[in-house]
Amino acid sequence: MTQLSTKELTLRPFRSEDRDRLALLCNNKKIWDNVRDFLPHPYTEKDASEFICLCLMETPQTTFAVEYCGELAGCIGLVLQTDIYRLGAELGYWFGEPYWGKGIATRAVGLISEYGFQQLGLERIYSGVFSFNVASQRVLEKAGFQREGIFKRSILKNGKICDDYRYAKLKPLGEAK
Repeated sequence: MTQLSTKELTLRPFRSEDRDRLALLCNNKKIWDNVRDFLPHPYTEKDASEFICLCLMETPQTTFAVEYCGELAGCIGLVLQTDIYRLGAELGYWFGEPYWGKGIATRAVGLISEYGFQQLGLERIYSGVFSFNVASQRVLEKAGFQREGIFKRSILKNGKICDDYRYAKLKPLGEAK
């Protein structure tokens, strides 16, 4: 199983013992307000167990538990694209509220980007961010992503229509495939 790490931060496979902490962190409306509706709210231990099972079946591994100073802090993953877009992946992540504002997300985005480019052979990683989620926009910018465009009035979240800011990072030229 793949594990990526720096001094205090580790991206690792989810484990069944992550269930309770995952449910506790993810059952937060402030998180749900900034992610796709695919993530249930409220988020239960059953949801956490099902999600962990799905993650453990991935080949190659593309979804990681983010551990900070030995504690589960969030989740980050790449959704590999297909057909003519097969050299790209969509990035998604969320972090528990106690871990906001500590630079953890930026470091995790950097780690998974390196993994995508070096281990998965990707050329492009992109992410969509709700126009009101300025913190996530800053995370991507600090991790070397560039805003490529704005999809006007393309998102319906919490009964409100908003814009989708699209960011992307390309594999540095000269890196081996």
